[in-house]
Amino acid sequence: MPSFHYRAARPDGTIVETDVEGETPRAIRSQLEAQGLLVLDLSGSGTRSIGPWTSRPRPLASRDFLVFNQEFLALVKAGLPILRCFDLLTDRLGQGGFQQALQSVRESIRGGSAISEAMAMHPTYFPELYQASLRAGEQAGNLPEVLKRYIDYLKMLIGIREKVVKATIYPLFLLGFGLLVTLGLLFFVLPSFAEVYQDSRVELPWATQLLLNITNSASQWIVGMVIVLGIASAWIYWWRSTPQGQWRIDWLFLHAPVLGPLFLKNQVIRLARTLSTILGGGIPLMSALQVTAQSMPNKVFAKALDAVINHVREGTSLSAALKKENFLPNLTLEMIEVGETTGALETMLFEVAEFHEGELDFQLSRMMTWIEPIFIILIGIILGGVVIALYLPIFQMAGAV
Repeated sequence: MPSFHYRAARPDGTIVETDVEGETPRAIRSQLEAQGLLVLDLSGSGTRSIGPWTSRPRPLASRDFLVFNQEFLALVKAGLPILRCFDLLTDRLGQGGFQQALQSVRESIRGGSAISEAMAMHPTYFPELYQASLRAGEQAGNLPEVLKRYIDYLKMLIGIREKVVKATIYPLFLLGFGLLVTLGLLFFVLPSFAEVYQDSRVELPWATQLLLNITNSASQWIVGMVIVLGIASAWIYWWRSTPQGQWRIDWLFLHAPVLGPLFLKNQVIRLARTLSTILGGGIPLMSALQVTAQSMPNKVFAKALDAVINHVREGTSLSAALKKENFLPNLTLEMIEVGETTGALETMLFEVAEFHEGELDFQLSRMMTWIEPIFIILIGIILGGVVIALYLPIFQMAGAV
């Protein structure tokens, strides 16, 4: 009999996570719900064990998952049976892990499982938020509407990510280009000038001598520096994989100068959009908060939401619980409080996301307006200083003649 791994909430709010045997995911879910448990996650335990030499399946890229859902929505709106939809979607894909997952989903549906239950067997390709949205759409009978809302949500995430990447990649390109040119001058051009100056036995200006000393010292210590940087990078990579390291690095991103407010707004937008999307699908607030916490990539927000869930479970209102944790901007908290008071929390969360998206666009545009000339001037000063230091002895010799 197949074995399944589930995570569920008891009536008192505690979380239970263990394995259970059953014939189908639907039968397991029905059995657990009959015991008064709220099923949060249900997947085949066989998919969870990945050996040290087994390649871990990679989730689908956001754009590819968006295309899949757009095609899925078009087929569902055309009135095709679900099995026929998955036949067409599977045939369209080439060989790969996602195609195999779709084939498994199709067979599970043919065996009587719901779409969300079948997809729960493959959490790598179908996130918990997606499963919860489909589950709500199946229960309410509005699957096309739920798919449309999730597609809009994916488009928002992709758009925000592209805006942040565009705002950071150009300054990094300028900085990297300037660094490469400077290193080229120091390690390839400067040695030729140094030989000429040594043969001429002229007294070097202090700027040129300082540049030579720095280059000589760097040449002697370059191997050690590379080794130290390699060890430090490996340690940071390992530390980043630990829960404490993830939380600390995400905290540093949120509190970084200049870029910190941008990362904060990005996470607030994601939180508001995610929670609004889930609530719009008819999912209760507690379950919506739990799914939102799991979908947050920033561990600071995820941990704070876990604490918010405990406060709400104890009877505290959502706005009051968010204020206790104090990880959102004051204006956001006020808007959520108004939405909760008026019974329009879903709509207000959507407005929060729209408001912060406008702010993020404005701040990114303003930052790009200033950062380009600042970086160009900075790189010009560094390169100009190096070139002047290289040619100062030549100017002195020409003046002496």
